[in-house]
Parts: sequence; C-alpha cells; structure tokens
Amino acid sequence: MFRKIPRDRSIQFFLFFSLRAQASLNRKRKVKNKNIKQKNSVQQEVLFIHNMDELGLGKKKQSPGGADQMEVDEGGVQAQTTEQQDELSVLLKPLQALSEQDLYKKLKHIESELEFHDIQEEYVKYEQKNLKRELLRAKEEVKRIKSVPLVIGQFLEMIDQNTGIISSTTGSSSHVRILSTIDRELLKPNASVALHRHSSALVEVLPPEADSSIQLVGANERPDVSYADIGGLDIQKQEIREAVELPLTHFGLYEQIGIDPPRGVLLYGPPGTGKTMLAKAVAHHTTAAFIRVVGSEFVQKYLGEGPRMVRDVFRLARENAPAIVFIDEVDSIATKRFDAQTGADREVQRILLELLTQMDGFEQTTNVKVIMATNRWDTLDPALLRPGRLDRKIEFPLPDRRQKRLVFQVCTSKMNLAEDVDLEDYVSRPDKISCAEISAICQEAGMQAVRKNRYVVTAKDFEKGYKTHVRKTDGDHEYLLR
Repeated sequence: MFRKIPRDRSIQFFLFFSLRAQASLNRKRKVKNKNIKQKNSVQQEVLFIHNMDELGLGKKKQSPGGADQMEVDEGGVQAQTTEQQDELSVLLKPLQALSEQDLYKKLKHIESELEFHDIQEEYVKYEQKNLKRELLRAKEEVKRIKSVPLVIGQFLEMIDQNTGIISSTTGSSSHVRILSTIDRELLKPNASVALHRHSSALVEVLPPEADSSIQLVGANERPDVSYADIGGLDIQKQEIREAVELPLTHFGLYEQIGIDPPRGVLLYGPPGTGKTMLAKAVAHHTTAAFIRVVGSEFVQKYLGEGPRMVRDVFRLARENAPAIVFIDEVDSIATKRFDAQTGADREVQRILLELLTQMDGFEQTTNVKVIMATNRWDTLDPALLRPGRLDRKIEFPLPDRRQKRLVFQVCTSKMNLAEDVDLEDYVSRPDKISCAEISAICQEAGMQAVRKNRYVVTAKDFEKGYKTHVRKTDGDHEYLLR
C-alpha cells in the first residue's frame, strides 16, 4: 500500500495529476488491448485443441515420405485447460451474482484505482528525483564548507582580461589570474576580493560592505531619545535642527534664497553636557540614513585601513542619501598636525587628510550631513574647523539655574517623589554640575529608596545622592589628584 500523500503537497499532487491524466488514459487503453489479445490467443488455442480431438489426431505419425507430423499430448493439454478453467471459475464465482450494471461499476472502480496508483507511482518517482537533487546540492554545500578558506584582499589594477594586481592583508602585492566567471565590470580599484589560499587566484568579488565594520543604523535600532527627553538646551536644539534637519527636509528654501546649507556641525563642550544625547535625538526624529562612528574605530592595525574606512563611511552615506554621519570623539583622529616621528602618528594624520578630502573634495554632496562631537575642540586641526567643512559650531556649556531646573524636571518626571522633596533647593545651589551629574543624582536617590525597600523617594535620598556625586571631601580630592 502507498502512503497517504501529505496535505501540504496536495496542490502539487493535483497539478501533477492534471499533467499525467492523458498519459494514464493511454496506458489504460494499452493494458486493455493487451488483455483482449491474450484472451483471443487462449480462445484460439482451446479451439485448436477441440478441432484436433474431433479429427482424432493423436501422437506423431511417420509419413510415407519420412516427414514428422505434429502430435498433441491430449492428456497434458486437457489437464492444463481444466486447471485454467477451475481458476477462472473461482475468480468468476463472486461476480456471477452481480448484475451487468454492478459489474460495470466495479470495473470502473478498479480502473480508477489502477489509474490513481499509476499517478501515485509517477508522483513518487518525481519526488525521488527532487530528493536526489537536494541530496546532491547538500553534498556540494558540505564539500564547499570543507574546502580551503579564502583570503581577503584588495584589487589594485587590471592588467588584461585574465590577470590583475591585488594586495593581500599582509601588505604585499601580487600578479594573479582572474577566474573567467567573474564580471569584469565589478573589478574596480580598492574593491574587496576573495583569493585562493594557495594560488592567490581571484575567485570572487565581495560586496562593498562585506569587509567593512561600518553599518547603517536600522529603523529598529534607532535610539528612542526625543527632544522632549532632553531638559533645556533650547538654543542648541534649534541650531542643530536648522543645520541638519531643515536642509534635508526643505532644501528648496535654500535654493530660493541662493545659499548653500551647512555641511557639518561641531558639538563641543565639557563632558556630560548632552552632546551625544542630542545626536541620538536627531537620529530618532529624522528619516534619513544614520551612520554612527567613534573616532577611535578609524585607527587600525594595518597601514591604509583607516583611510579606507573613512572612504567607506562616506561612500555608504552617498549611496543611502540623504544621510547623516555622526563621528563621536573626533579629537582622537583630528588633532593639530605636527612633524610625526612614528608610523602610528603618520597614519592618524593620513586619516585626517582623508576625512578633510571627503568632507570638502571633488565628490562633495549636499545630501550628506556630518555631525562631530568632542570635549577638546581647542586641539582640533584648523583645516577641519574652517567654514565649508564645519560651518556650524554649537557650544554645550554647563547648565545655569534655568537649565538645571529643566533637567531635574525631566529626570524626575517618572519618579515617585515624597512631599518633602524640593527640587528648587538643589537648583539654587552654586555648584557647577553637568546634565549627566544631575541624572546621576536622581538615579542615586532612587537607589537609596530601593535599598531601604521604599516606593517613595524622600528628600534625604536626594541629599545623599547629591553628596555622592557633587560634594566630595578633601580626601576624595587628594585621591583624584594623585
């Protein structure tokens, strides 16, 4: 018996049924004609034996001329005929009680079952071919996984249609052969390629983002920080929206006035004043592609990797324009140039030169905005600070009384405060604290309540948090100065 065909393959089965219906009907006719021929041959044989009996012919006789005549073994033929008749009578006995209509229905039922089994057989053969094909594909995949790993390199120059010059990760250049199946249009200078480990032959061209650690910030990976979550900084919010968001959303206004929008924005100020947080709010509110990079990521082990990463960043931004590139801690790669004595310093200066070229070079574009953040803007190279590269410079000073009040309100908006908590007392204190320290004070006050298993934050909790992060004893200052 054949197994029942699964439900999920029913559609494929009936499609196959419709395709094989005509072939099954032809096969049924052939079987029917074959049975008729066999039946006629049996009838002719029986008739021949009957005629031989009537003529009285027996064993072979010797003719006068010496020719042998046919003799019929009457006993053997009669025994075989009787056996066939007995078998036929046994098979026909259950059918003798049926009418012609029932016999016709039974015949049609048997024919339909035969046809269905033929289709099932064809379907099983078809599935067997598919399984063999999948098995072959799986074996090829296992063979490819067990093969020798490929080496990553860079394509430098095309010599002819079959050879070229490549550079491996070790820094050496080689003249290698190119696989005939590779599209020659993809072989551009500095393109990432895969090389055979032993022969160094070029076997595959990798996509531009394959060997780059620079990735776009996805829609589901964007920060959930909005402008409302940032207390104060009203002037800074307005300036960064005018310099970054407005040129991307209303570029026609600048064309009508006849001016170029700002290309870059520098956010500078003491640590903890909200520079990175404001950049997160820009990424949250804009629909443009957002690329976030830390300046130290450009400093790589091998020479030339840092400038290549800078090119990858701006290439990715141009391909996904409109885009925003945010470089945090830019002072790690953009300090003032000097007479470098070591290779590492020269490499950092090459990264800066590539950054300057990408920001204001021949391939400049107005659909890519650059935001840079730093704590040491006085150490940056003057070529980076000039108009045309960083047109807008936004300062983030320590908050005044009004700014501190707004930051305290934002940080305590979701906290369960007691009635004795007076935030104005902490706002009016003359200590110069940053926005990050205000957030840390509120967090520490909440931890004091959790430590004492309370659901309400009291004024004592805020006082302990304030002393922990702001007011330090003389011993603490001496420890910090060591």
